[in-house]
Amino acid sequence: MKYNLDGKQGVKRFGKQVIKRFDKQGVKRFGKIQWLLWGGLGVMIFMFVVAPGLWPFDPYEQVLSEVLQGPDASHWLGTDQYGRDMVARILAGGRVTVGLTLAITVTIAVMGTLLGIMSAYMDGFMSRLITLFINVALAVPSLVFALAIAAVLGGGMGNAALALICVAWPKYARLARSLTLQVKAAPYIKIASLQGQTKWGIFYYHIMPQIAGPLVVTAVLDIGVILMELAGLSFFGLGAMPPMAEWGSMLSLNRSLLQTAPWLLLAPGGAIVVTVAYFHYVGENLRQYFDKI
Repeated sequence: MKYNLDGKQGVKRFGKQVIKRFDKQGVKRFGKIQWLLWGGLGVMIFMFVVAPGLWPFDPYEQVLSEVLQGPDASHWLGTDQYGRDMVARILAGGRVTVGLTLAITVTIAVMGTLLGIMSAYMDGFMSRLITLFINVALAVPSLVFALAIAAVLGGGMGNAALALICVAWPKYARLARSLTLQVKAAPYIKIASLQGQTKWGIFYYHIMPQIAGPLVVTAVLDIGVILMELAGLSFFGLGAMPPMAEWGSMLSLNRSLLQTAPWLLLAPGGAIVVTVAYFHYVGENLRQYFDKI
């Protein structure tokens, strides 16, 4: 692929060249990705924003006369040991779990990418300092460190999110740094510099379009990992606190009832599996799409 170096016109021509490389399968894959993204987001918005207001049961209302009631026409996923409707709690828990997972992923992706680009694009002491900081952070076992931070902070969803942010950003910094160094060393970057383009112009028009694809794919694939880690912290009592509805804490609270009331674990467990599988599937399709272009 040829790269044009004349500012905004270069970006437009680069986009046209990318489009020309699409074959019918590429166009079909792009449409499939759009359907997955918008369709899945639409379903999640309905399930976790609209549906909780439409469902007739309150996720925190205790009805002791309906304790451990199995799935039926009234309670589709049964009730827990306090008589709370499981569908209502799954919907409320999804709002907390998925919403906070997306916020964490965006935060670590942006923070890690900026630090990685700074370490690759800057010269001198600051570049070496940021690189050293990234290497030290990568040497620490992430999940163990997250458990330690959450325990020190005292639990709670906010502290659990902060713990995951502290340990999850280095992978993006390393990826952004390596991609930036790779593109920065390309001959056309040196040509653009000789033509008088500023460092900001080179970054905006030539480096960022090249590194954005792998970073986006990594972030989408990482959503499922962050969701499971967040649910894991809640499972160990370092995330959501009772009576908050959250998928990981629901698994922890009901684990002793696996044989007598299995629906109490199958419902939140199934919600986690389906959500993680969706984001992984979208991420894999995005990866194939960017590999194609």
